[in-house]
Amino acid sequence: MATINTTDEKFDEQVLKNEKPVLVDFWAEWCGPCKMVGPILEEISDEMSNDIVIAKHNIDSEPNAPTKYGVRGIPTMLLFKGGELKATKVGATPKSDIVSFIKENI
Repeated sequence: MATINTTDEKFDEQVLKNEKPVLVDFWAEWCGPCKMVGPILEEISDEMSNDIVIAKHNIDSEPNAPTKYGVRGIPTMLLFKGGELKATKVGATPKSDIVSFIKENI
């Protein structure tokens, strides 16, 4: 399963009410580090599709959710489970770090 694109309008439905844990990647077109993280998250989405949903949220076109969750810098990854924010990871990091972060929190 590929990553999903979430919006402010669909955030509750796609993220908070999801049966699986959801990792939301807050990003923007102009963000270099975000573009480095994107392909890594695609790989993780394919490899861990039974365990987690990876969602991408563009902060420029959809600013409400990032504001609500206090996203100040990007890329920021928020991990939600059972409708609650469980963990936060800020910045571009290697795939192994992101996988460890997910496994520790789901």
